[in-house]
Amino acid sequence: MRTYKLTAYEQTGKLITEETFTAATDEEAKEKGSAMLEEKNLTEVTHRLASPAGKLLLFHS
Repeated sequence: MRTYKLTAYEQTGKLITEETFTAATDEEAKEKGSAMLEEKNLTEVTHRLASPAGKLLLFHS
């Protein structure tokens, strides 16, 4: 399992949430990250999901 980091920000740059979670693959991490954003109603705010290698898997500005 690999550890991924999901962050979401307000327009001002203030951090709304920062979560880490594990997933077996990048695709699984994208699904988990999207579900977490939907759960918290954060799909339309600036957010990003980064892999352990620093690759952006989800990004919205």
